[in-house]
Amino acid sequence: MGVERNRVIHLVPLAAAVLLAQIGTVNAEAEVLALVGGTVVDTGDWGQSTVDIEDAVVIVEDGEIAEVGRRSSTAVPAEARVIDASGKFIVPGLVDGFAAINNQAYANAYLASGVTSIISVDGGRRGGLFLDADPGPRIHRLDSVGYERATLEEHLEATDRLAEVGVEILLLMYKLPPDQLQALAERARSHGMGTIGELGLSSYSQGIEAGLNAFVHTTRYSLDMAPEEMARAVVEQPFSDELDSPKWTYYKWLSGLSPFDERLESHAQVLASDSIALMPTLALLYLDQPWAKNPWDEPVAGLLDPEDINRPANRETGRHEGDVSHQVAYAALARSELILEEAFRRAGARYLAGSGTDVWGTMPGISLHQELEGLSRIGMSPREVLAAATSNFAKTFPNWGAAGEIRESQRADLLVLGDDPRVDVGNLKSIEKVILAGEILEPSSLLP
Repeated sequence: MGVERNRVIHLVPLAAAVLLAQIGTVNAEAEVLALVGGTVVDTGDWGQSTVDIEDAVVIVEDGEIAEVGRRSSTAVPAEARVIDASGKFIVPGLVDGFAAINNQAYANAYLASGVTSIISVDGGRRGGLFLDADPGPRIHRLDSVGYERATLEEHLEATDRLAEVGVEILLLMYKLPPDQLQALAERARSHGMGTIGELGLSSYSQGIEAGLNAFVHTTRYSLDMAPEEMARAVVEQPFSDELDSPKWTYYKWLSGLSPFDERLESHAQVLASDSIALMPTLALLYLDQPWAKNPWDEPVAGLLDPEDINRPANRETGRHEGDVSHQVAYAALARSELILEEAFRRAGARYLAGSGTDVWGTMPGISLHQELEGLSRIGMSPREVLAAATSNFAKTFPNWGAAGEIRESQRADLLVLGDDPRVDVGNLKSIEKVILAGEILEPSSLLP
């Protein structure tokens, strides 16, 4: 898998870059809110911290969290609009770390699913970036270098241009040799940009040495385990869906890799470095899992047009349509990904949640919850899964800003849940209120 890029990098104009910072914001005169009586769920320390606050008060002013504490010791401002959250659970808004937004329906689907921020991916099968959503999730712009070979100077110039127009996350791709990867990672850091690796000519060990922040796609950051000739062939043709292509030759090899193979144990130790985070995008193969549910049965799906989605699931079966050979190959790869990620997780890998929307049938909002289910199935606790979709992003990317935890001076992007997400990640769907920069959005108002 991987992001399919256009051969020419399309830069957004400066005016559009300014608009990126405005997506999802509200006016400066937003009312003071007080969420009273709920349980504030701690997402700190990669999901290891458990300092929850029961019978809490959360004060929101000017789009930020002004105060958090127990009701017994936290005063509610006289002018505040009080929201009774008794018996409810308050968590940060969710982040989809690898996602497309093409229209207002996508924006509504994200928000109704509790997704208040995305790292945007556009071009190729995913379509263009929609900047006019109202309301819409916050957009952290991603763009890439290294999809095609070029001189180091050309790559550096492209990176500089991307930084100038407000790109926050740089995706470093297959055709970057180690010397270029190192130089581009350093240039990205000088601009305050985060970095994600989807590598080929450089190994993932070299990506860690270069100081990258994250890797994306299980199949891609497992490439170091493959025979060298096979891996090099994938670099030259990374996106073909033909079963006899280099990519699928590798995928079939990966599907047959034993969970007891020494290469897997060794590579897991590399990926468990505390300087990197993994974004598996397991949702890309959700429809090929035996336990998959029909995504069209989700209430949010009523917002979406199948014509907007790459390879959408059949409405009746909830499965991909295709010949038997492709179905068998995808199902084998889906099983393999869970085995690989379970090994990486056991070794101590740290995770970010990204759905890969909207290719291979993934859908805005819906597929992030599929991704969270996948992370749960590799052995992560519900709290660790919640952290992967919230606070872990600020720990991973240097430019993320104050978001992802419920504490003073953090962005007031919050969810009020009816059921306890510490017990079951599926309870993250029990959304009763979405709060975006201090503005309350009722999920029912976003749905058809």
